[in-house]
Amino acid sequence: MFKFIVFLFIPCVFGDATLSNRTFPDGFSFGTATAAYQIEGAWNEDGKGEQLWDWYTHTYPDKIDLGYNGDVACDSYHKWQEDIQILKDLGVQHYRLSISWSRILPNGTVNNINQKGIDYYINVLKTLKENNIEPMVTLYHWDLPIILHQMGGWTNPITAEYFAEYSRIAFKYFGEYVKTWITLNEPQSTCWGGYDSGSKAPGYTLAGLGLYECAYVHVLAHAKAYHIYDNEFRAQQKGRISIVIDSPWAEAASNSSEDVEAAQTEREFVLGLYANPIYLGNWPQVVIDNVATRSELEGFAQSRLPQFTQEQIDYINGTADFFGLNTYGTNLISHLNKPNENIGVPNYGLDKGTSSSVDPSWPSDVPWVHQVPWGFRKLLKYVYEQYNHPEIIVTENGWADKTGTLTDIDRQSYITQYLSALLDAYYEDGVNVTGYTVWSLLDNFEWTNGYTQKLGLVQVDFEDANRTRTPKDSYYWFQNVIKTKCLVEECL
Repeated sequence: MFKFIVFLFIPCVFGDATLSNRTFPDGFSFGTATAAYQIEGAWNEDGKGEQLWDWYTHTYPDKIDLGYNGDVACDSYHKWQEDIQILKDLGVQHYRLSISWSRILPNGTVNNINQKGIDYYINVLKTLKENNIEPMVTLYHWDLPIILHQMGGWTNPITAEYFAEYSRIAFKYFGEYVKTWITLNEPQSTCWGGYDSGSKAPGYTLAGLGLYECAYVHVLAHAKAYHIYDNEFRAQQKGRISIVIDSPWAEAASNSSEDVEAAQTEREFVLGLYANPIYLGNWPQVVIDNVATRSELEGFAQSRLPQFTQEQIDYINGTADFFGLNTYGTNLISHLNKPNENIGVPNYGLDKGTSSSVDPSWPSDVPWVHQVPWGFRKLLKYVYEQYNHPEIIVTENGWADKTGTLTDIDRQSYITQYLSALLDAYYEDGVNVTGYTVWSLLDNFEWTNGYTQKLGLVQVDFEDANRTRTPKDSYYWFQNVIKTKCLVEECL
């Protein structure tokens, strides 16, 4: 935990925003992030097995902007040394990357270990360490081996068992080089997009059912991996392990009691659904109550929300060494209905009883990223106070644009203001936030958006077979922030 020191605050201004002129505290870690499928390419090389997004982009190219896929992506499988040099020149303290499950276990199961995949990640991790960059390794970033998808994916509890076995292999082979592990990335995005709205792979619309089953299996899988690390590897490897949960800030659309209550309900259904079992024990009570009430009125014999046994509650509770947080924006939340209203077919949105909107004045170039730094500060404070004061690492945050321009002043503005809000949360609100990770190091494959949305500090030319990398202005700006530990010309 950092020591809190009071400084005289002298405001500095970026555009219309007042920025903090306080120095980032000693020990604060700056980093950037990527994920295996989004940058590696080499989708079927050196023994790698097929995984969910390989199958989805090849089977349903019409569901991806311009029919793109990640077959080559940034070609980081072959250009990883160049990428590490870019990281070294940037000056980051940590780099968040993910392991492709099917690259080391082509069938998803431990009876078939792919040594070439093991060797690839060992080379990457060793080289990062040699360059004084701490790897922050995510075990699962949305690339489920295709066989496990065919068996029901994240709606089948057996997936949690296979994930645990895969995790043990990763700890065994890579734990020498890794001090910070992340089990699962963004279960809310995976579960809602993949099994409820159908907007992302695997594209299932199991409305009011699939998301809860997916959440249940994710939380169990995380806990199993945590306990394996805790019981079998922690003493020797001396690392730490947690999960990454994604959420925008949910702000009440008005001061009415109904909207204020709706905003809290939204937080519980989006953030709390995954955080509550891990940091507090069991599902949030409002989720239990709302889904049970509506399930009964819909004619179900039991709640659509899977129930944890007391043994499972105890097994899952406390399985985190820090809080990994991904966030990109803020939503305005309004009251929609009470649990006993608008009864019809199962529906996650009606279970919440909320509606979501954004202020059109908030800067944005794509629908899911909005520049609302005050919402970021509120989210940090909420997470810290709601979940028993954990250490928080911001594991993803960044700006998306459609052009990929090198002169990316909007990205600099966004990250500057979010970092300023982070400093306010640290110094003024007492939030123990110890790291910040920009998504992303490189322009990359952004899921169903393909290559039409750019979030990198480094531009990648996807029309060039060499996938030429060119640092953007934001790269050099962030390089200076890391060096000076300051957002303005002079910090106190």
